[in-house]
Amino acid sequence: MISYEPLFETMKRKKVTSYRLQKEGFSRATYYSIKQGNSISTNTINQLCKILECNVSDIITFVDEDRKFSQ
Repeated sequence: MISYEPLFETMKRKKVTSYRLQKEGFSRATYYSIKQGNSISTNTINQLCKILECNVSDIITFVDEDRKFSQ
């Protein structure tokens, strides 16, 4: 499963609010979709990386749920 937790940590660390993302041209609807855990396109990831001046790993991470529960 893809987790967006790194995005919210990056935003907090860089003191970037959802309002600032919107001012930079990022869709509010897309932000709320991410908050709900819905999938996003690579174009959206690219846009976030540009706005936040960060790497993809600062936006998303993979969490292997099968492995998490088998330990």
